[in-house]
Amino acid sequence: MAHIRLRKFNTKDMYPEQKLDNDLCMAVRAGNLVFLRGQTGMDFDGHIQGIGDPAAQTETAMKNVKILLEEAGAKPDHICKVTVYITDRAYREPVYRVIGKWLKGVYPVSTGLIVQALAKPELLMEIDVDAVIPEEEL
Repeated sequence: MAHIRLRKFNTKDMYPEQKLDNDLCMAVRAGNLVFLRGQTGMDFDGHIQGIGDPAAQTETAMKNVKILLEEAGAKPDHICKVTVYITDRAYREPVYRVIGKWLKGVYPVSTGLIVQALAKPELLMEIDVDAVIPEEEL
């Protein structure tokens, strides 16, 4: 199976204030591997949800993760690795509580990082997700 690129976009549309021009997509499926673009509190229409609220932003991010996985033919149970970025150590508990609710029983490996900033100043968290669809489910 060739690479399938889902929800293609250009950064000049997503970040007009930043004068960028990069062709990207929200998800790539390569065989049984699924790679998602980092998900934040930004919905698919480019609106930031939960400004000032890391838990609300994480809810939006995890809803996006579920939708993107399903569009790629995967499901949350297939998640193997997550990388979580937060802009303040104080956000760790609210962010991880929400992620834990969405990934209960999945047991992915996880890396968490505290970073100085994300793509927009209103964004407080971001999650990268990699998944593998089991051969028997292809």
